[in-house]
Amino acid sequence: MESIPDQRGRIAVVTGANSGLGLVTATELARHGAHVVLAVRNTAAGEEAARRIGGRVEVRELDLADLRSVRAFAAKLAADRPVIDLLVNNAGVVLLGPRRTTADGFELHLGTNMLGHFALTGLLLDNLAAAPAARVVSLSSITHKSAHLDFDDLMVERGYGAADAYGRSKLATTVFGVELDRRLRAAGSPVLSVLAHPGLTRTNLTPRAWEHRGRLGRVIARLGLVATQSVEQGARPQLRAATAPGVRGGQFFGPGRLWETRGPVTEARLSREAADPAVGRRLWAVAEELTGVTVARHHRAVGG
Repeated sequence: MESIPDQRGRIAVVTGANSGLGLVTATELARHGAHVVLAVRNTAAGEEAARRIGGRVEVRELDLADLRSVRAFAAKLAADRPVIDLLVNNAGVVLLGPRRTTADGFELHLGTNMLGHFALTGLLLDNLAAAPAARVVSLSSITHKSAHLDFDDLMVERGYGAADAYGRSKLATTVFGVELDRRLRAAGSPVLSVLAHPGLTRTNLTPRAWEHRGRLGRVIARLGLVATQSVEQGARPQLRAATAPGVRGGQFFGPGRLWETRGPVTEARLSREAADPAVGRRLWAVAEELTGVTVARHHRAVGG
């Protein structure tokens, strides 16, 4: 596991912390002294994870596919924890079935993986800004590199394919993390927005998601059994983003070998679309309209 500095005195929030990458991340943060909030949809699974983790952890219910749940979670946490040092936007869904929607009518991948985290981050940003060196870590995917955001069909209502929808949601998440960095810098905020992706790990369906993405996708899918790494290895990039000294806003971490599918952590490459400021501005405006969460220049967020 990555060398992690002492986390004592820090409050960390990890979404989807009851399994997979989130569980490893929460465990390591707690093991190094952080007080960790396990933000989970299934609280029974969260309580079981808390028992496994030990240390200073608490379980709170959060369903990112329901903006009412996001607002309720954020309001209670913001009141209870005036200062938050770390938000790891880890939770996500990967589906291979027919098109599904969130409680608010959003395509499920986009609504959960990006829009739910967009609203959560906005609603907690003042608490993060109260910390001396807070970070927001957004979990991307290598699938973002072959995806494209169609703003005329953002909810993938035409020609739906689950793998394509997942890739689009991860591109949207990546665009969000990059644009958040731009806006935090412009506001002179002390909060850092950092990104990470796990490559191919044995806990997700990324290899299967690649199968329907053309020749390159099929090649990567076939390499899956060779390229996949353990969940502990897959969590290293986001732990680096969350805890390493000297991290800069906008940095993107991922595995450094086999086309970023596995290996030691290094700086990863953004797709051209993910790095495009025009795409970032447009997606931000759409996300504010869809979620009803507007983040003002000095962080104050309003959620209807």
